[in-house]
Amino acid sequence: MKINLSDSEWKLMNCLWSQSPRTITELTAALKAATGWSKNTVITMLSRLEAKGAVRHEEGARAKQYFPAIDRRDAARAETESFLGKVYGGSLGLMMSAMVESRQLTESDIAELSAILEKAGGETT
Repeated sequence: MKINLSDSEWKLMNCLWSQSPRTITELTAALKAATGWSKNTVITMLSRLEAKGAVRHEEGARAKQYFPAIDRRDAARAETESFLGKVYGGSLGLMMSAMVESRQLTESDIAELSAILEKAGGETT
């Protein structure tokens, strides 16, 4: 299932992925300092995310309990594919070339990429 999340939706989803279930009150408290969102904003966001199939809820004893309905890795993979398609025509090589040319990759990034390629069976030299 391909679900496109806005930047704001990513913030709420990250909050749920870090700890769930959570109530609207708990989500509002957890997101307030970083976003300034009111309870009504969180309710609206949860409704949108439920409509997209990204969030689900269960009736709790006193309040609805919200859970992520999608896996973080699946959402990140879909977002990455969407980004590559929009910005680089689907070419991972073009993106990496642009990052290397702009000196955006640190030594740590290069080591991490080498390890990923090695794991995938690619050559890193």
